[in-house]
Amino acid sequence: MRYCSQEVNDNDKIDLHTHSNYSDGTDSPAELIRKAKQQGLSWVALTDHDTNLSWEPARKASEEYGINLLVGTEVSTKLRDISVHLLAYGYRPGEELDDLMATARASRIERLQQLTANISADYPLKWEDVKRQVAGKNTTLGRPHLADALVEAGYFPDRNAAFAGPLSTRAKYYVSYWAPTPVEAIKAVKAAGGFSVIAHAFSLTRHVHPHDCDIAQMVAAGLGGMEKDHRDHGPEERKHVKELCQKYGLVMTGSSDYHGAGKPNCLGENTTTPQMLRRILEALDK
Repeated sequence: MRYCSQEVNDNDKIDLHTHSNYSDGTDSPAELIRKAKQQGLSWVALTDHDTNLSWEPARKASEEYGINLLVGTEVSTKLRDISVHLLAYGYRPGEELDDLMATARASRIERLQQLTANISADYPLKWEDVKRQVAGKNTTLGRPHLADALVEAGYFPDRNAAFAGPLSTRAKYYVSYWAPTPVEAIKAVKAAGGFSVIAHAFSLTRHVHPHDCDIAQMVAAGLGGMEKDHRDHGPEERKHVKELCQKYGLVMTGSSDYHGAGKPNCLGENTTTPQMLRRILEALDK
């Protein structure tokens, strides 16, 4: 089941970008679904980084709490030196996309180990300190777990402060990791019957962004939409996304990018319109 079978109603409140502790969120899938219900959401998409292992516990919770679930993944991709995150909705597991994500997860672990070693020269930490922040063996590891270790050790007050300091992509400690290109990932999502949306493409927290010609290549590969309403997009960025979506006939989404206590983002702070969700579900049914 890629999504619940209920119809989308005109008054539904829809959040299509959230994270659990299967990646860098702090809530279990069940806790996330429960909180989404409490916040009055009708639909939620769970989109953990480079994994679909959180889908099953989220499905069970969605049935328990009576909330509609659209399964998905936030797929890591690299465009030149630009990190582009791709929200992949409703795809079939077990195909090429799973292989790409498995390779990216392995590279993430190697990167995080090297990054920990680099940072420890000035902020003494052990790899065991980082592993202690990870919820379980199925968790996709990332820089937020190192941030949590730095916070626990008393070096920084929260994740944001750690990311503004030694975990910045501009810091001397930074280490990159392997990920497929956006076009490779989009084609893999499409081959697996899924629907792809670029997440926060022009985020104000990032220093480099895709060019419009890059977006055109992604559209040619099968890109279905772009995330417009996100707390990291200002008015100009939202306007730019809207123009691109209108030009190419793409779906425009809005989402919280909720991470539990890992970020200040609140469930439902940005939402997707029922009309846009219908377009996604209709595409998945084809």
